[in-house]
Amino acid sequence: MAHWTDIGALDAIPRQGARLLKTAAGCVAVFRTSDDRVFALDDKCPHKNGPLSQGIVHGGLVTCPLHNWVIDLETGRATGADVGATRTFPARVERGRLLVDLDALSLRKAG
Repeated sequence: MAHWTDIGALDAIPRQGARLLKTAAGCVAVFRTSDDRVFALDDKCPHKNGPLSQGIVHGGLVTCPLHNWVIDLETGRATGADVGATRTFPARVERGRLLVDLDALSLRKAG
């Protein structure tokens, strides 16, 4: 069962922007697209662990600031490369508030 935790107002993240969510299980990048979709991923590019929260959001993708790898926000996979994926976490918007499933975050350390 999901444990949805309110992490703030959707408007606190600009469109095509990101914020860093620090948890006991590690850092998660939370993204908002230009059409107000939200995604949560490990804040590590699957290539060289670049900080995705500092990347450029475009469409449903983020470009890593270190080596320009392009990561699909929905799947966590790098486009054009088969190097694994960045882990994704459930995120949603409810009444203008951004919610992330913290149960899924805590399972990250066990996996």
